[in-house]
Amino acid sequence: MTKPLVRDPTPLPAPVSPVAWLERLLEASSPAAVAAVVVDMVEVAPTCRSATVLWWLPGTRMPETRPTRPLRAAELALVNRALDTDTPQVELSLALLACRLCHPASAVLLVELDGPAVAQFAPDRHLPLPLLQLAGRQLQRTLELSDLQRSHDQLERSQTLQRALLSISDLSGSDRDMPEMLRGIHAIVCTLMYAENFFIVRHDPARGAMRFLYYADTRDDDGPGDTELPAMRWHGTLTWHVLTRGQPLMGTPQELDAQLDGSYRMVGPSSLDWLGVPMMRDGEAHGALVVQTYAEGIRYSAEDRALLQYVGSHILTALERKQGKDDLEQRVRERTLELADLNRGLQQEVAERQRAERLQAALFQIAQLATADIDQHTFYRQVHAIVGGLISARNFFIGLVDEARGALSFPYAVDITGEAYTDRPLGGGLSEYVLTRGPLVVDRATMDAMIRRGDIDAHSTGTPSICWLGVPLRDGQRAIGLVAVQSYTDQVTYGEAEQELLGFVASQIATSLQRRRVSDALQHAYAQLEQRVHERTRALRKEIAERERAQQQLRHQVMHDPLTGLPNRDHLRERIEHALAAARSEPARRCALLYIDVDRFKVINDSLGHLAGDQVLKEVARRLQSCVREPDVVARLSGDEFAILLSEVEDATSACRVAERVLAALGQPLPVSGRELQPSASLGIALGERHYAHADELLRDADIALYRAKELGRKRYEMFDDALASNLVDELGMENELRHALQHDEFQPYLQPICRLDSGERVGYEALLRWHHPERGLLTPGAFVKVAQDCGQIEAIDWQLFERACVALVKLPDREGFLTFNVSALHLRHADFDQRLLAMVARTGLAPSRVIVEVTEGSLLDDPDQVRATLERLRQAGVGAALDDFGTGYSSLNYLHSLPLRLLKIDQSFVHAMDGGNTNSSTVVEAILALAHALEIQVIAEGIETPAQRELLRGMGCEMGQGYLLGRPHPPTHWDDGRR
Repeated sequence: MTKPLVRDPTPLPAPVSPVAWLERLLEASSPAAVAAVVVDMVEVAPTCRSATVLWWLPGTRMPETRPTRPLRAAELALVNRALDTDTPQVELSLALLACRLCHPASAVLLVELDGPAVAQFAPDRHLPLPLLQLAGRQLQRTLELSDLQRSHDQLERSQTLQRALLSISDLSGSDRDMPEMLRGIHAIVCTLMYAENFFIVRHDPARGAMRFLYYADTRDDDGPGDTELPAMRWHGTLTWHVLTRGQPLMGTPQELDAQLDGSYRMVGPSSLDWLGVPMMRDGEAHGALVVQTYAEGIRYSAEDRALLQYVGSHILTALERKQGKDDLEQRVRERTLELADLNRGLQQEVAERQRAERLQAALFQIAQLATADIDQHTFYRQVHAIVGGLISARNFFIGLVDEARGALSFPYAVDITGEAYTDRPLGGGLSEYVLTRGPLVVDRATMDAMIRRGDIDAHSTGTPSICWLGVPLRDGQRAIGLVAVQSYTDQVTYGEAEQELLGFVASQIATSLQRRRVSDALQHAYAQLEQRVHERTRALRKEIAERERAQQQLRHQVMHDPLTGLPNRDHLRERIEHALAAARSEPARRCALLYIDVDRFKVINDSLGHLAGDQVLKEVARRLQSCVREPDVVARLSGDEFAILLSEVEDATSACRVAERVLAALGQPLPVSGRELQPSASLGIALGERHYAHADELLRDADIALYRAKELGRKRYEMFDDALASNLVDELGMENELRHALQHDEFQPYLQPICRLDSGERVGYEALLRWHHPERGLLTPGAFVKVAQDCGQIEAIDWQLFERACVALVKLPDREGFLTFNVSALHLRHADFDQRLLAMVARTGLAPSRVIVEVTEGSLLDDPDQVRATLERLRQAGVGAALDDFGTGYSSLNYLHSLPLRLLKIDQSFVHAMDGGNTNSSTVVEAILALAHALEIQVIAEGIETPAQRELLRGMGCEMGQGYLLGRPHPPTHWDDGRR
């Protein structure tokens, strides 16, 4: 589109009258021209060193300036203040003034004042404010006009693009062949950009093949050819880079060389500017569009690249649509040819059948004539009429042999020439030839040749005909006469078919008995023909039925589980969609989905084998089917997960009753592989109501309820409600918060002191985890550890705690105290845990002898030998080990003498029981202390909260303890004695 010319006014020498400034403002037709007038007008003032006009175009973040120059941060800050008020803003320290020129458009005048005159500067005295107000209105008008011009240009571009896309769509659906369609696409692209040199490449990623569908180049007449070739043949070319990278390439040869680090090769003439975009489908490049120019002054822009990318997706769709249409038409043509062949066969079969039917009717009529009460002439005349219905018999005669007289008589003859057929002695004519040698079909040339050879006598042939057909009438092996037809025109000729027909007629005429036999044979032949038609019809029907059965079987296999025969997930989703559609159309109607998981099925598979597991799944499927009725659906989703769709339920109670039946049915003993199992299951229930839009939403909510049932102990069912949904959302939110906390150092170690019970001296600390949540405040592990374990972030949190606790201990003034921290089973499963821990301790500068790792008895169950070896390597490096919560595990004594332990921590449950006078707890604690002393292991009592507990433990010989009585957990800075 042609834009209006912008005529910048010619600067006028100062001083300039207000009228002259006004004339220049009125002449300015663009924002830049108005800004230039304002700058000239303001810089005339003696107190102004320089002036700049800034304005923002719609949708832009950075302003345009006249004169063009970068702006400092202080200048932008002053400009932003000026945009919020009509009062000029002055920054004396920077000698700057800013005032808003127009509203609602954003435009500001920024003036740099002359240094010495800053203090005496007054806007209303030194600036032409009335002219600036007029300039602001003119600037507002030109900005609005520019915005309208841009909108108009954008609308025209959108309309052009829309017309191009519609044209591409029309081409793909037209009857044009592929080359013509591709030429049409080229013409359409030429309307959008310079595309005189243009080509289209199709790419098959699966087969690694490329094909140049279309190629137009003003300098390369040969081109690559329309042949599919391996993509590696084009390895390293620009087109190959576009297809393999799935990204557009654009630029001059030098720019392309920089983008690809020189790793490409040129094929064909080198262009001055090159643009190629991939045609993507499902994340893969299925083709590319390329345009290039050899002309100076023509360059492709980012807008051209985006436009070609957008058009490319539509061209790919058009190509695929056209290819699909061509393939479909080819299949239709092939099928049409097959049907045509079949139709021709059927038509031939029908023609034969009709011919047989006409022949049968004719013979039947002749057989009836043989017994009809009619005279001889009428008999012959009606036979003539019947023969005329089979072949052309306009000229027809019947001749009979009179053996007694040695003559040939003609009881019936019709001839258009008027020739008289009178009785004559047997001679050498065509009739006699037929009587002695059998049926004969001759034309005029053959007849003349027979006369020349002496086979027939010319005087006995009568009027010569163009074509002559005669058939003998036989009684057994003896010829008693003949029947003949002849033609005097080239339009009527006879052949073997007519000879055969006339032979059948001659047989009927010869003898009625023979006619009856022939009639019976023809009837039998007709029955066989009917039988073949019926058999063919039955075969076709059987083939159609077999094909329908195969399609139904295939659909059944696709939509059902092969092991149990139950519907699979896809089938269930279809049924759920139907049920939800019914619920949306009838608000009072609802369905229910029961999501079922067989408890501990992995144990069955691992213990008894997969065959036994398959037997269990089949029996579970059978029991589930016994719990429902039509039209409810039982489906197997995957593995040991099943589902029941109750198509219509009154309320949640109805679904719960079915769930109870399911639990009872699945809970019955199940004999498998010589063992009797006691299976169980967990269920989640979700009611399908009108607010559900898709089946996956109902499956998701039932799965959430199932997960809740598992959490609460299995062998039960749970109903989905809003609380479950909110809990799930909370857990997802906490996962994100945990990741944020790891990245922003929100996890901090808190140290709880470990003291000698006799003197109260601090000898060490236990590192405890705390989360400084930005909104919820200080959180203890109980509020987030489970979520951290479920989402796999607990190990990263632990390692952050370990390292920060070591760093904190190094900074404390106590240089002898030790540090303990809890190590979970997750850490001990890693064979390199000890190496990583020692590297971390060395990195913090803490002596290994001051570090003690605490392990619980439960963490030793996975692989005791590996844990023992890990702790032994740590002991050799100086790191000690402590057995935490002693007395609450499974095999405490075994661990006590087999593990390299430095410390033993008595669980706080025993300590709390001692305070209540529980003699059993005191006896256990005394036994633990005696055993530890015998093994030379130091003991720490946990959870000391009262002086009585401390005195009892000290009296029993316990050296150390920790608890709220001795000190609560605090940040490391709390234990800095120097600071306190």
